[in-house]
Amino acid sequence: MTDSSRAQQLLADPPADADVVVRAPGRANLIGEYTDVNEGWVLPVALELATVLAGRAGGDVLRLRSLDLPEEGTVEIDLATGRGPSSGWGRYATAVVEVLREQGRRVRGFDGVLASDVPIGAGLSSSAALEVAVALAVLDEPVDPLALAQLCQRAENVGVGVQSGLMDQLASTGSRAGTALLLDCRELTTDHVPLPEGLGVLVVDSAVSRDLSSSAYNERRAQCEQAAADLGVRSLRDATPEGLEERWSSMDDVVRRRARHVVSENARVLELADVLRSGDRGPLGGLLAASHRSLAEDFEVSTPELDQLVASAVATPGVVGSRMTGAGFGGCTVSLVEVDGAEQVRDEVCRRYAEASGRQPRAWVSTAADGASVR
Repeated sequence: MTDSSRAQQLLADPPADADVVVRAPGRANLIGEYTDVNEGWVLPVALELATVLAGRAGGDVLRLRSLDLPEEGTVEIDLATGRGPSSGWGRYATAVVEVLREQGRRVRGFDGVLASDVPIGAGLSSSAALEVAVALAVLDEPVDPLALAQLCQRAENVGVGVQSGLMDQLASTGSRAGTALLLDCRELTTDHVPLPEGLGVLVVDSAVSRDLSSSAYNERRAQCEQAAADLGVRSLRDATPEGLEERWSSMDDVVRRRARHVVSENARVLELADVLRSGDRGPLGGLLAASHRSLAEDFEVSTPELDQLVASAVATPGVVGSRMTGAGFGGCTVSLVEVDGAEQVRDEVCRRYAEASGRQPRAWVSTAADGASVR
């Protein structure tokens, strides 16, 4: 990343009186879409895009001012009672404090500022980055990355009312620079899979609002549950291509296509992890293309704009592979790109897409970054 954001500036040059600086990154999922909610595998990377908090620890109040949204004033949360805002970005901080209190965690006050360059509504986990950053700012005891991710997930599920999986928060807390995080969403085990030298990540926002239609999202979850029931398995993680083939003719067409996506996507996640470990770039593009095709045709969550954006990327020299990422219905694509000349690749992909679609995308180049930190 070459442009200096408020978040990067705050990280590099915090206020003179700050004795705590927290960084919590956003994430992009290289592969493994809708597999997390089916107890499967995912392969995200933490991004250089991050939420940064800087301030002084102490007292019994969490007090935060956003440098990005100064018009929203100061958020204050009483750590003793958990009372705080129930709307705006402050509700995420309130939810985190509520969960910390619920778990009996030792906390401390914090008075500071925050800035974030994780774009809101682009599917890069801006909410998870904020939750993790707030938790680290007020925690007064060590918490391992998995437990930290789980408490932040609970804050989003219960406090905010969004039924996210664990991937977003764990990618923010548990990632390691230069690697992707292979997460088994049933066993909650992780493995750091090294990315080949010289490869980076390009995330492009299609400029189509990610209308995560809760009805469409919930419908797909229900279809996956129906498929698992039809196949006689606990979840689609346990389904096999052979088992799906045996029951194919007796299943509803839409339900079986949803199942085919999840079963094949789980296999692609594990194969991509193996390919990355081997250092062989040859199969990368084909695996990402197959994932996108499956999401478009079998799971039906892509859009014409996302399809065009992927086509614009794979037609650009320097792009190794590309696909939509996130829940779909708009949002972003993720591409693996050569780090050398990545900014030129970014500009060319955006030019091609704008010319073809008439939309003006936003784009970010990143290496695979470290997870959250406090200093």
